[in-house]
Amino acid sequence: MAAALWSRTRQKQRTSDEVLIRGLYEEHGGALLAYAKRLTGDHAAAEDVVQETLIRAWKHPDALVNGKGSVRGWLLTVARNIITDRYRAKAVRPTEVAESAATTPVEEDHADGVVNSMFVMEALDRLSPDHRDVLREIYFLGRSVTEAAEKLGIPPGTVKSRSHYALKALRDMYRDKPGTAKLVALKEVAV
Repeated sequence: MAAALWSRTRQKQRTSDEVLIRGLYEEHGGALLAYAKRLTGDHAAAEDVVQETLIRAWKHPDALVNGKGSVRGWLLTVARNIITDRYRAKAVRPTEVAESAATTPVEEDHADGVVNSMFVMEALDRLSPDHRDVLREIYFLGRSVTEAAEKLGIPPGTVKSRSHYALKALRDMYRDKPGTAKLVALKEVAV
């Protein structure tokens, strides 16, 4: 019995809410839309403002019947406040910049790169000069095996062999040291 009574009461409330909003829109919707469009300069944004204004009227029906002024005045004030709030919120956000080829990407913290390069330089110093020269030609100067062979004056097969054993020596040197797992993994990929 109580559930049925509550359901009927709720249904009447929904019906009265619909009547209120429909009546407000029919009577004041055109003026609200024109006002919001004049302030925003955008029809779609103005429609959003009208919708938000009517939602606030639905949430605060007592403000419409308190006798302190006209309903239209209250609705126009609410619409103006919504537009002002949106403008202020947009002004607080940083300016968005379109990504293009001319804009340089923001780099992450380069500290890891510095540490890794220091780590690699130290490791290279511990290799033999022959192994160090081959790695410098191939990995740092970006030369092919044939180009490195010509530059160093050795056969291409020797360049391949030395690079293989140089990388193996680097992995073996640092495999069990703490904090070097990432670097060792990178070196294994390079092989």
